[in-house]
Amino acid sequence: MLRSVPFQLRKFAMGENEVFLGTGRRKTAVARVRVSRGMGKCLVNGRSLDEYCSQPEFARLALRSANLLELVDRVDIAIRVGGGGLMGQAGAISHGVARALVAMHPEMRPALKNEGLLTRDSRIRERKKAGRPGARKRFQFSKR
Repeated sequence: MLRSVPFQLRKFAMGENEVFLGTGRRKTAVARVRVSRGMGKCLVNGRSLDEYCSQPEFARLALRSANLLELVDRVDIAIRVGGGGLMGQAGAISHGVARALVAMHPEMRPALKNEGLLTRDSRIRERKKAGRPGARKRFQFSKR
C-alpha cells in the first residue's frame, strides 16, 4: 500500500500523533524530515538546530517554510541530513520541511509553491572533462 505513494507524501500514525515525512535535496546534500504536531522542537542529527547551524542565516533558511506558514511553534521537526556543506544542507532541510508541511496541510501548497520552496534547486557541480584541467578551464594556449 505505501509503495504507491511517493516517499515525501507518506504519513504514519504514531499513537494519536501523526508523523509526516519529506525528503529534501540540494547539491549533494539530502535531508530526511519528520514533522509532527508539537511544541516547536527542531532536532538536526540529534542536536538542536541552533547548535547544528554555525551561522544564524543557515537556521533561518532551513525553517523558512515553517516561518512562512507560521507553524514554527506548533510542530516538532526531526531531521537527518548528510552530504554537502552547511549551506547545501540548509537548502535540503528547507526543501524537505516544505514537502512534509504540504503532506500535513495540502491546502498550503499554493503559498509554498509561490515562494519557490517546493522546487528542487537542480544546480550541481559540473563534472571535469577529459583533456582539460577542470570542467571548463583549458590549458594555456601557445601559438609557437
